[in-house]
Order: sequence, then C-alpha cells, then structure tokens
Amino acid sequence: MENLLTNDDLLALGVSTSEAQAQFLRVGNGLISNGVHPTERVKTLFAQLLENPKKFTHSKNKLTNLARFVQSLANAGTPLQPSDEARQRLAEEVARRPVYAVPVLPAQTQVDFELRPAPLPYPIYGPEHIEAGALGQMQTAMRLPIARAGALMPDAHQGYGLPIGGVLATEANTVIPYAVGVDIACRMCLSVFDLPASVIEAEGKLLKKTLLENTFFGIGSESNRRFDDSVFDRPEWRATKPIRDLRDKAYRQLGTSGTGNHFVEWGELEVLADDELLKLPKGKYLALLSHSGSRGFGGNIAAHYSKVAMQKTRLPKEAQHLAWLNLDTDEGQEYWIAMNLAGDYASANHHEIHDKIAKALNQTRLVLVENHHNFAWKETLADGTEVIVHRKGATPAGPQDLGIIPGSMTLPGYVVRGKGEATSINSASHGAGRLMSRSQAFRTIQKSELKAAIEAAGVQLIGGDLDEAPMVYKNIETVMAAQTDLVHVLARFLPKIVRMADGKEKAED
Repeated sequence: MENLLTNDDLLALGVSTSEAQAQFLRVGNGLISNGVHPTERVKTLFAQLLENPKKFTHSKNKLTNLARFVQSLANAGTPLQPSDEARQRLAEEVARRPVYAVPVLPAQTQVDFELRPAPLPYPIYGPEHIEAGALGQMQTAMRLPIARAGALMPDAHQGYGLPIGGVLATEANTVIPYAVGVDIACRMCLSVFDLPASVIEAEGKLLKKTLLENTFFGIGSESNRRFDDSVFDRPEWRATKPIRDLRDKAYRQLGTSGTGNHFVEWGELEVLADDELLKLPKGKYLALLSHSGSRGFGGNIAAHYSKVAMQKTRLPKEAQHLAWLNLDTDEGQEYWIAMNLAGDYASANHHEIHDKIAKALNQTRLVLVENHHNFAWKETLADGTEVIVHRKGATPAGPQDLGIIPGSMTLPGYVVRGKGEATSINSASHGAGRLMSRSQAFRTIQKSELKAAIEAAGVQLIGGDLDEAPMVYKNIETVMAAQTDLVHVLARFLPKIVRMADGKEKAED
C-alpha cells in the first residue's frame, strides 16, 4: 500500500498555505488511493504543476482544477513557488528520460513528377465486387514513378489517394502518408476467455455493463482511468515537435475508441481448425473484439505530413493525394517515427480496453490476437526487391500472420492465418468493405430496417447509426470466397453485444 501524502510532504515541495495544502492533499491522495499513480509520481506531478501551472490548466485530467486554483493564486499576486527540493525532483526526472536520437538529415526539396503512361499490372481479388471509383484510384497509384507492385483486395472501395483495400509497394526509401491513411494503425484486437459462449445469454446484463463502464466513444472521447500507461515511457514521444505537441491529447485518449466504424463487442468465437499459432482447441468460447486506431494523435500526424508531402512532391491533380516523403530526408524520418509510434499507441489503446474488461470480469484471457491496417512496412518482394508496403484497409497475411477479418454488426467475422501469397504482397482484406457511402446510407436506409436486422440476428446494439447498418457492407461470405488463395480460416466470430459511438457523430475512421 502506497503512503499517503502529508502536509510536510507538500511543504517540502513549496505548497506553503493551509488552503493550498488542503487542495493538494485531496487531489494527490485521491490519485494514490485509487491506484492512478504511486506516491513518488504524484510528488513529481505536483512539482511540475508548481513550476508551470498554466500548462496543466489546458489539459483535461485530475490535475486540471488544481492547476486552475494555483493559477488563480498567481493571478491574485500570491503564487506558489516550487521549492529547491521540487526543482531537484524535476531535474532528476529529466535526467532519467531516455533520449531518442533523431537522424540529422537534409530537408526534402520540392520536385515535380509525372505519372507513368500506363499502370503496372496488379491482381484484383473479386473484381466483380469492386466499384469503379476504387479501380480508378488503384490504376492511378500503379502509375506512380515509385510504384513497384500492388494488389486490390475484395473489400476495396473508394477512399482518398489509395483506395481502401489497396496494397501498394513503393521504392524502399519512400512512404506515402495518404496511402497509409488518416487513422494510422487502425487495428483489430480479439481476447478469448476460458468461458463458454453460453455466458453471453446467461450473463448478458453483466457483459453489457462491462462495456458501458470500460469503453469510451465519441469524437473527442477521453478516459481518466488507466490500466497501463507505460507506452508513454517511450522516448519517441519527445522525438519531434508534432509528436510532443500531441502527447497530452494522446494520453487523455488512451483506452478510447472514437467514432465511425469503430466498435467493442462481445461475441461467440467458434474455433474450427487446430493451428499452432492460434493455440486453441476446437470449441465455442466467449470473446471480446474491438476495432479502432490511434485516435487524435494518428489523425493529426496524418494531416500534417500529408500536407508536407503534397508540398514537396508535386504530382498531377488526379494523383496529388499520393504524394510521398523520402525516408532519407528530415520530413520522411519524422513521419516514419510518428507512424510507428502511432502503431504502438493504437495497440496500447486496445490492450487498455481489453485489460480493464478482463479485470472487471476477474478473468484471464486464453489468447490475444491482433492485427493492424493503415500502415507501411519495410518488406521484400518475392524477387528480392526491398520495398515499402502500404496496406490501406488491408491485413498482413504472411504465413506467420494471424488476423481478424470482421463482417458487420450482424454477420460473422473470421480469425485467419495468412498463406503468404506473393501476388497479393502477403495481404488480405481487412473487413467486408462498404457497399455505400455514409451519406447514401442516411438517404436510403430506414431506422426500422436497422432495428429489424439486429433483432433478426439476436444482437444487442449500444449506439450506432444508419451509416453502420449491416446493409451498408458487402456480404462477408462473398468477400471471404474471393480470397481463399490468401488466408486459411481458423475460427468464426459471431457478434452478440455491440457498442459503437452514438448516432450522428462525425466518423474518425
């Protein structure tokens, strides 16, 4: 049990008045008692607050009101000054921080480029299921002078730059921010528990309660309860100014899901095949599945560097969103560092949700499966060519890759193992893929249709709206049938209790 703070502890930091000590004790001992931070960490946070209260007034956490109180004292001419002990504590913390060495590279120069006269050849999986807009975007991508190979997945539909469901391999020193996507490292995560699937019916109210209490949705959603914030120990959070500026936002949004097609849901997982990677006997299990990404951090990084890329790499209008950054330049390395950090942060977001829910149920999971899309990887093609592979809404499907391909809120998703198909660049679909845009969904689907669909499937829906109704998606069985050369199906997941953002929220996906 951590020791609680005393007035003497606060006096040593420079909190000198009884009124201020009462405020600091209330906040500090609340953080300690609730296990949010250990005592020594709270003392360091208080030292930081005393040194710069204004910074804390702009953050949204347990210290915000305390910082405003300290700032009000300063405005009234009676500021609290950090003691020598407090300043020494801050100096020691700075000295302990690992340093991330950003390579010193030249800036990228502005250059105009033309497209190839004809696109490179590439395979299309399930072409009969793919809209003309997505096909046109992929044709443009394959005319890029840096393109080396590509593939189009059966869930493909039109996006910005590279279509969702597009896989693009480019020269080894080039990365295209818009071919990675706006929600960097958006991913699927599945926890399987040592409980029978029948628990969903028997304990439905309890499972629904755990979703409501441990998930956070909405465009600006934040969480003030953290299970594990160790991802913020990473030195990359201090690597560049855009990352440093977004760190506080990322911290507040840890363990949240945002909007759009993001969800957290309970369901029944039926294991269909024995597999050395999945390591689960055949049978039916209780499982938790989530879909979300890197929230405001990834979105802001994508917006910033997409703009930089379009300024530096000048392309014809139809290809302008496919502008790239060179990894041997300052801008390219900055983006690469931020993209990879967004990947680790997105994973931590999912683990935060899954760990909180497992703790609420007093359960330890048997297996955790996760995979991400909207990312770029350094890989080698079958002929030995080193490339950067962009998978925008596509899942890695190498022979050692497990993945989850969801359907919709009423149709099954599948746990798969990749076959390592070279022509697909070791890739598969990331879901069923949309049949219609969000605006078209609102124009054409009635609430009564959505209600009838979820009732027929025996699904409980918390939140959600017409733009995520089951009928806006392609049939997952058709999509899976188009990629039998790409993946082995190991298990089937049936959604039963689904939580999404409330209706009319702007999509973040």
